[in-house]
Amino acid sequence: MANKDIPNSLIEVIRYFSDADVCLEFVAHLRWTGGVVCPHCESKNVGFLKTRRIWKCRGCRKQFSVKTGTIFEESPIKLDKWLMAIWLVVNCKNGISSYEIARDLAVTQKSAWFMLHRIRLALKNGSWEKLTIGGHWHNPIEVDETFIGGKAKNKHLSQRKQLEKKTIVMGMLNRETRQIRAKVIPNVKRETLQTEILKNVGFNAHVFTDGHVGYDGLDSMKNFTHKTVNHINEYVNGRVHTQGIENFWSLLKRGFDWYLRCC
Repeated sequence: MANKDIPNSLIEVIRYFSDADVCLEFVAHLRWTGGVVCPHCESKNVGFLKTRRIWKCRGCRKQFSVKTGTIFEESPIKLDKWLMAIWLVVNCKNGISSYEIARDLAVTQKSAWFMLHRIRLALKNGSWEKLTIGGHWHNPIEVDETFIGGKAKNKHLSQRKQLEKKTIVMGMLNRETRQIRAKVIPNVKRETLQTEILKNVGFNAHVFTDGHVGYDGLDSMKNFTHKTVNHINEYVNGRVHTQGIENFWSLLKRGFDWYLRCC
């Protein structure tokens, strides 16, 4: 795709990405400059199913779309709106808010915030892929959850009840890049934990967790290689451990305690 084909103004963007096939071709070119590659097995022997706008790998026999393994995956928002949002973020010199994107693209503010958050992360990382897609053994993802909050003996009685209500936070650490993503979650049920992993971790990843039952069954999802360490018996089993993300929790809680003492 030549640079002259890339739209330079908002009206050109709207016209250019009004065709779903153009959107697909544009994203496919950005993602696979050397030809389409299966995100499941990295094979180039793939066939395109034109009626469904997806590919099927002749090697592993799995189907995938241009969204698979990217920040666009699992989003009902169509590619035309994603691409227009990206253009707005890149070209607005003074920045753009989720409210402006919501108004311009006719989506909810919640959806616009979700898009803006993912786009900024992608621009920061220099890739439209998720946290990891190769899943190489030397680049595992550590996943863990923690509870933040707790005792507030030195606080006024009126503040203790609120402070003692703990908040559940889930975190994921990419060992190679040292990138960490943390998010408040409502509970530690299997559906909640595994949904967050699916949103952030790509195909064929090596995921290391503790023995929490909420992580059971990850092996069968997106070809994850899931290894656990039982903290009752040991904290490290070779390369299988969650020491990195647990160190992050320690630093986070230390900073939180310092903040409470200073308030």
